[in-house]
Amino acid sequence: MKHAAGTLAFLARSAVVGLAAAFVIGLFWPGSGERLRARLGLPAVPASGTPAAAPASYADAVAAAAPSVVNIYANKIVNERAIKMYDNPILQQLLGGTLTTYARREQTLGSGVIVSAQGYVLTNYHVIAHATDIQVLLYDGRVAKAAVVGSDEETDLAVLKIDAGNLPVVRLAEQKPRPGDVVLAIGNPLGLNQTVTMGIVSAVGRQLNGSSAEDFIQTDAAINLGNSGGALVDAEGRLVGINTALIGKAANAEGIGFAIPAGTAKRVLDQIVATGHVVRGWLGADYTFVPVAADSGLPAAARGAMVTDIYPGSPAALAGLQPHDILLRIGKDNIRDPADLRRRESAIKPGTTVELSGLRNGSPFHTEATLTERPPMNVEAAASEGNP
Repeated sequence: MKHAAGTLAFLARSAVVGLAAAFVIGLFWPGSGERLRARLGLPAVPASGTPAAAPASYADAVAAAAPSVVNIYANKIVNERAIKMYDNPILQQLLGGTLTTYARREQTLGSGVIVSAQGYVLTNYHVIAHATDIQVLLYDGRVAKAAVVGSDEETDLAVLKIDAGNLPVVRLAEQKPRPGDVVLAIGNPLGLNQTVTMGIVSAVGRQLNGSSAEDFIQTDAAINLGNSGGALVDAEGRLVGINTALIGKAANAEGIGFAIPAGTAKRVLDQIVATGHVVRGWLGADYTFVPVAADSGLPAAARGAMVTDIYPGSPAALAGLQPHDILLRIGKDNIRDPADLRRRESAIKPGTTVELSGLRNGSPFHTEATLTERPPMNVEAAASEGNP
């Protein structure tokens, strides 16, 4: 027993002496530990709490992503009405002009991103809408004619197909971007050819259309006309979004641009390639935020969505939902707000039966609804206008 106690005392004294020696060495010879680790081939120990320094250049990220970004030139025929004047001054004086229609060629500039070695290119729907001929200029100078595989007006996305080999494919980011992350916008602004601008993610989850289920990434990276459909990439050149919109100086705004998240774009791409269009689940109701009053009995930060309208014959109507119902849960998921409910609703496969839980006149209720495929937005809008 005495032998064990003596051994422990010896070890304790050795530890104290070693710590004291390390303190003295570190005080009078700072950096000696790092030099010793380097001499022994051991990795350096990062300083605790010290943020990693930003790279001096993002050229490697641009080099990784830029070859997959293309210029898009969409040509369309536009019919315009005009008054035709007679060449003969007498006829012109007697008859005046006649109303006529003439066609002119218009070209829309945009950008796109190669997302598959099979030649699939993602771009914005508004870039190629009503186009009769679409030409794609690749990074290496090749020009290819593109065919429209399908489009989704709600997310403003379209999928093109080009017939070309050795295509550079963009890498998709595995992590969702966070506010404060550095991002680079690559595209064809104002026809200047490929241009890179830098900024940060200003916000995520932005909703630009109250009736849409989609959300957007907000960024202060400069996005100009022609950038539409181009790539928003992270500091390693991985795709985080498809540039799609900006709020310009006409609205006294600066540095407010929007991109479709890469995850959303990938889901739209997969569905369009598989079926030619995007399929969304639909309850058949309109929602708004839950009103909070002092005597409502609801918490100050009330969550959920309040039903405002029910479409006749819709799954919501068949399930017995009523205006002013407050929906708190769909399936196994809690509902944060109306936008969250729309996203969850649209992600459910049509034909699926889900349980809906909520409050009606302050009392809990449960019901089941079998979702159908969401009709086109214009059909839904027309139905809404017909409701009282």
